[in-house]
Amino acid sequence: MLTIAGIDPSGGAGIVADIKTIAAFGCFPAAAITSITFQNAQRVFGAEHQTAATLRAQVEPIVQDAKVAAAKTGMLPTAEIVAEVARLFREEDLPAPVVDPVMVSTSGHDLIGDEARHLLKTELLPVARLVTPNIPEAERLAGFSIHTEADMRRAAEAIKSLGARAVLVKGGHRGEATDILLDETGNFIEFREEFIDVGEIHGSGCTLSAAIAAALGKGMSLETAVGAAKKYLTEAIHRLHRLG
Repeated sequence: MLTIAGIDPSGGAGIVADIKTIAAFGCFPAAAITSITFQNAQRVFGAEHQTAATLRAQVEPIVQDAKVAAAKTGMLPTAEIVAEVARLFREEDLPAPVVDPVMVSTSGHDLIGDEARHLLKTELLPVARLVTPNIPEAERLAGFSIHTEADMRRAAEAIKSLGARAVLVKGGHRGEATDILLDETGNFIEFREEFIDVGEIHGSGCTLSAAIAAALGKGMSLETAVGAAKKYLTEAIHRLHRLG
């Protein structure tokens, strides 16, 4: 399985979180780095973004050497990177990705510019198997505020209209562990788990999207993959050991 995302040296989010999750699902992880971030468990201090050429140079040898069963994207910080990722999924032998539309870190640091966000909507979402926004991300993609589960459904419809095959709007920012999936056929499916209030944690979105992609790569249906990933994340939060 291939993950295309930024690297968090603290290990809590990004590529490192993805790799741990992919391995936990019994898949072999491969990774291409879009940005080297400078962060710890408390905040993001900065980042050094990769070029489109550097990203392509990471991905092409992987595709030439092995069949990629599943893919996901995370932090895509620049318009150049978003456009190149979209091209890679259109041109190479890669499965439609699970897109985690990372925009702002848990500590409030902007991780994507306006032009990159526009290209994510117009170029990347149309090639996505699933998009997994949290509430703030869904608000930016849909263009309106979200307060209720009805708003979450309406946002999922708005995001799906941008071209994604399916959308999972995550409800954690509302203080409850209810996520709403709008699947490929236009049906809504609710996923409810126990909400565990452990304060702010970073990397939960990376972990969930990586788990969904890994489950899809193992042949699960979308509904089954989302359910398995949500249970995995809930158990991980139960076992949470804070560092830093």
